[in-house]
Amino acid sequence: MVSIALEVVCSLLAWLSLYAACCRWHRHRSREWSCRLVTLLHGVAVTCLSGYVALLDGPWPLTHAGSPNTPLQIHVLALTLGYFIFDLGWCLYFQTEGDLMLLHHTLSICGMIMVLGLGKSATEVNAVVFVSEITNPLLQARWFLREMGRYHTLLGEVVDFFFVLLFLVLRIAGGALIMYAMLASPQPSWLLKAGGLAMYLVSLGFLVEICHFVRRKMLKKFPSWTSLRSKNAPVKTNGHLTAH
Repeated sequence: MVSIALEVVCSLLAWLSLYAACCRWHRHRSREWSCRLVTLLHGVAVTCLSGYVALLDGPWPLTHAGSPNTPLQIHVLALTLGYFIFDLGWCLYFQTEGDLMLLHHTLSICGMIMVLGLGKSATEVNAVVFVSEITNPLLQARWFLREMGRYHTLLGEVVDFFFVLLFLVLRIAGGALIMYAMLASPQPSWLLKAGGLAMYLVSLGFLVEICHFVRRKMLKKFPSWTSLRSKNAPVKTNGHLTAH
């Protein structure tokens, strides 16, 4: 347990050092720019690592919920836990996030500490990390595109589309499967099951926000679509269609 705690501390120091380096390299940018660079790097790295553990290294989270932690699972969760501690501290200090995101970070930290302390259930928690973090790089890409004035382009549309698609397919549908496997298995502790259910409710809260975002986006696009359609429609003259 001491070695795991040391690994988490080293992870925290590494993310803090990376943030400090980003602030130094990007003096002309805001602190949030540097923090989001760290978040982007964490999202890419942890998505690859947790995806490898869940899909290739095993064990399979839908059939082995509550199984003993493997060394690789421990390393991935320690790396992720260090980041979440850093990011929660940053969000509280700069007060940039709402209650839902702060709750998400708090539940994530508590869940990973519990799993690392118990020595089991990293299988399903690692899978939750994968389906949660896979949309993070796209979320950061949206922010950077907006900051650079390139959000309202085709690239911004593509990023938005894949963000919503991956969120629905993996975080909501995939998360529901993981949640069912966790609740159905007798191995995970009841406290971890309650925490997992709370995390899924947080995801549903994010889903509501995304639905509002999609609705606003569609309402903004609708007038331009109808205008384009009316321009392309054939025009009638004295009851006859005019040739283009």
